Amino acid sequence: MNKADLLPPTLADIDDMARAALASLPEPMARMTEGVVLQVTEFPDDDVCEEMELETPFEIMGLYQGVSLAEKQVESSGSLPDMVFLYRRPILDYWCETGEDLNHIVRHVLIHEIGHHFGFSDEDMEALEAEADAEERRPA
Repeated sequence: MNKADLLPPTLADIDDMARAALASLPEPMARMTEGVVLQVTEFPDDDVCEEMELETPFEIMGLYQGVSLAEKQVESSGSLPDMVFLYRRPILDYWCETGEDLNHIVRHVLIHEIGHHFGFSDEDMEALEAEADAEERRPA
């Protein structure tokens, strides 16, 4: 076994997985996520932990920051871009605990956070994920 095979996935590895998942979204949804900034970091920052009253930064694998499409006004000049954060260490911790496929976990977290961009309920997000999973399994 190669020493590199023993190293955990890097920030860049998780970013690559997330961007591949984003690219595989069905066309109408992909078009509506243009301009959303994707950021992969080790953990949420202290402000997020405090605001969300987290006991530990391992409690959250991703976060959407922005204004949902349902709440956007035509003119939103001066506002920050919508952002999806994925948190590498909590994702890897969950991966180790569950043994689930890491690409699936990253995709699930990403889709869940994008759901907030659309203003979706948890039920809507589950349907979106099921559709994206079906799309991923279709032969090319």
